[in-house]
Amino acid sequence: MLVVLLALVFSAVELLPGDAASASAERGESAADLAERRHLLGLDRPVWERFTDWMTALPTGDLGTSARGQKVTDLLADPLPNTLVLALSAFVITVVLSLLLGCWAAAHPGRLTDRVISHATTAAFAVPEFVVSALLLLVLSLWTGWLPAVTVTGGDGRPATWTMLIMPVLALVIPQTGWNTRVVRGALADQASTPHVEAAHLDGLPLRRILMSHQLPGAVPAIATGIATSTGLLFGGAVVVETLFNYPGIGTVLAGAVAARDTPLIAGVVICAGAVVSLVLLAADLIRHATLGVRA
Repeated sequence: MLVVLLALVFSAVELLPGDAASASAERGESAADLAERRHLLGLDRPVWERFTDWMTALPTGDLGTSARGQKVTDLLADPLPNTLVLALSAFVITVVLSLLLGCWAAAHPGRLTDRVISHATTAAFAVPEFVVSALLLLVLSLWTGWLPAVTVTGGDGRPATWTMLIMPVLALVIPQTGWNTRVVRGALADQASTPHVEAAHLDGLPLRRILMSHQLPGAVPAIATGIATSTGLLFGGAVVVETLFNYPGIGTVLAGAVAARDTPLIAGVVICAGAVVSLVLLAADLIRHATLGVRA
């Protein structure tokens, strides 16, 4: 999957108008100067050849050199941990909120609580991250002044205070919680019609015990898969959120790399994000396998 994704990245950048040489060109440069820069950057070679060279060096940890002559690993050394902190915080909060809201709705099937949570989560997922970010900026920064509008970094390249993480995390949590709450609710609803759950109702067991001891364990594989597959959306939203809040993560690096047509740097960002998503998907598969194995 990662190899195919990286091949698409190299091809997509190649199809964009301009290249790294023209994007970094200064006013008054001649065609000969541009041709020389293209040769130095290897842009006069076929794209498949550049892709093969980049993939060959990847197992050694070499992500190539950016169009400005800097090692991609050095350029990502500081932004990547910042993005992981942001994404991991949003992921953990999303999982906790989704489980709580999904179980709460499942405990009151068809009632007002269930309907309110269903409509609210649908609306939350339907609103894009940039709209949520704009609303958070308007309310929590411009109107109330509770939180800073942009992220200011300290000398170590990290956000100066932890409060600068609140709005970026919320901007990711709100849409993702909307989606994953519906995943949890749907998985629990599927389990509600299984024979062992119906038998538990006939035995007169308390609804909370049925939900926690009979429905939720059976719903874990579907919930784990649903949450894991939304990780890609989480990283995609992080690119937008980091740009809006001036957060020092790989989203900002990616935006600049695309503008500069810097293929090695774009590929470096994609491989880092893709590796994290792949690990999460692998963890979900292992949880699913272990859960189904226990049930069998």
